[in-house]
Amino acid sequence: MVKLWRCEICGDPYIGESPPDNCPFCGAHRRYIKEAREAQVNFDVELNEQDRANAERALQVEVSNAAFYFCAAGKTDDAEGKLLFKALGKVEAEHASVWRKILKLDKAPAANDTCHVPNRENLQDSHARETRAIGFYKQAAAEAENERVKEIFEAFVEVETDHLELSGVRLGEQG
Repeated sequence: MVKLWRCEICGDPYIGESPPDNCPFCGAHRRYIKEAREAQVNFDVELNEQDRANAERALQVEVSNAAFYFCAAGKTDDAEGKLLFKALGKVEAEHASVWRKILKLDKAPAANDTCHVPNRENLQDSHARETRAIGFYKQAAAEAENERVKEIFEAFVEVETDHLELSGVRLGEQG
């Protein structure tokens, strides 16, 4: 029987017989996806100075990464790479949307990150970006006073780790 599911990290709905392994929008793992009527989604949180600063930095990271991935999707010289970078760009843009909601901003800041034509260079850049994001998100989660902010950072550590593993596999395939 088809049900309505909702991701507790990004808040987006999903229709299916069962919850997906990962949110199709933000990539959050299955444990964050609940039947819509049971999902608890809250973006109206109180931020102390440290949580606000980390959320603002996270927004910049995600906007930058989304811009890079969309650039790579358009320029890379590998057909499968174009698909990978398009998918990663969508997920990073969704992450930016989550931070925008937490920060109560009408729109996300602009970014104009550059990319490369050779797919291997884009994969290397992706690997470095994901590594930096994971390190920062782990630190931000440890520093978080607000439990919702901590939950989002922890969920995004898992998603960015998935991205890091994927870029690492792709790099290995390209020798």
